[in-house]
Amino acid sequence: MLKTSSAYIINFEAIMDPRGDLTSIEYGSTLPFIVKRAYYIYNVPAGATRGSHAHKNLRQLIIAMSGSFTVNLDVGDAQNSFFLNNPRKGLFVNTMVWREIVDFSQGAVCLVLASENYDPDDYIRSHELFLNQRKSINSI
Repeated sequence: MLKTSSAYIINFEAIMDPRGDLTSIEYGSTLPFIVKRAYYIYNVPAGATRGSHAHKNLRQLIIAMSGSFTVNLDVGDAQNSFFLNNPRKGLFVNTMVWREIVDFSQGAVCLVLASENYDPDDYIRSHELFLNQRKSINSI
């Protein structure tokens, strides 16, 4: 199991109405960071994997806006998987957590809210390098 500070589910309140449901996400109450970037992943082919990286400084909130997918997380000494299929729940992923997003259902839409703007130098794209950096963090 992952340490709770590395990743956890955040539940969002919904205003339910016969015309449709409304869910808001606000900094400070449901979101532990200010959003500097948002993007979404969709039209993912069957069997494809997204992510396969970690971030040095960036934190994320991952939400299944439609459909479902699984987020596999690794912090070096522990792993966990989160099945996301509800737009009223988001997965907070802290820094230095390896993530892979798999098993997208047909029509799935994955929304990601990020704490930082895109910076290619923030990515760790080698799992081996990530594990070595996690070991050095854990030994401090």
